Amino acid sequence: MKLAMRHILAAAAFVGLTSLAFGHGDVTPQPVDVTGLKPVGTEWLKENPYRADEAQKKLAVEIGASGYNQNCARCHGLEVISGGLAPDLRYLDEGKLGDEWFMERVRLGYTQNGVTKMPKFEGIFSQEAMWAIRSYIESRPQE
Repeated sequence: MKLAMRHILAAAAFVGLTSLAFGHGDVTPQPVDVTGLKPVGTEWLKENPYRADEAQKKLAVEIGASGYNQNCARCHGLEVISGGLAPDLRYLDEGKLGDEWFMERVRLGYTQNGVTKMPKFEGIFSQEAMWAIRSYIESRPQE
């Protein structure tokens, strides 16, 4: 009985360690359907194009919520409330300064000391999807 229990505990520890080891990068990005959002063109914008138009902003928040929850929440937390694994995005700078940082990080990702901390999403998500996710993040209250 003791031997069986040790095997169970060893297996549980292994599963726990492997889930920690794959905290980033083990999830296939999910597509973000941006139907209804105005296309923004091929040039990368420096400011959220959906912020000024209330109807587009509302739709962008809805689309961004889905995109965020499928692709970002695993690291940045449900409802954009970080559990400490990755930055709490509710506290990004507002407006153009925050937009530029957000888009650079989402497009190009982030590597520190050879370790990918944030995968790049350029070529995976459309610019419209990225701005929709930014719109959703901005809609979440700071606590």
